[in-house]
Amino acid sequence: MLWARPGRLGAAFLQLAVAARAMAGAPTVSLPELRSLLASGQARLIDVRSREEAAAGTIPGALNIPVSELESALQMEPAAFQALYSAEKPKREDENLIFFCQMGKRGLQATQLARGLGYTGARNYEGAYREWFQKEG
Repeated sequence: MLWARPGRLGAAFLQLAVAARAMAGAPTVSLPELRSLLASGQARLIDVRSREEAAAGTIPGALNIPVSELESALQMEPAAFQALYSAEKPKREDENLIFFCQMGKRGLQATQLARGLGYTGARNYEGAYREWFQKEG
């Protein structure tokens, strides 16, 4: 029988397990809910695909911030964010800050990143642009 020694390895494993559980439970939004939020003006959409992908088509009203830039973008001063993205920087307390990508993986990654930075209303559109394009495009 193997016994785990207490210490750094055990603590690191516990942190990894807690982080994995938190990642698996990132809040999501479905297409019907997204439609409702957009119709009522209650959603802020961020397309985390590359600039080329977003230029080929995106959900109307979405701001494109590639996932590779997201962490630094969400930590910018509001004026710098405005200058770079021509949009107001999201606030940590904003509700329905919805991230999406092409298939769902980068959107989930972005949601987890934003929540880790204190954006409590960050959610992932689980259907991603693929579903939007198929049903709304």
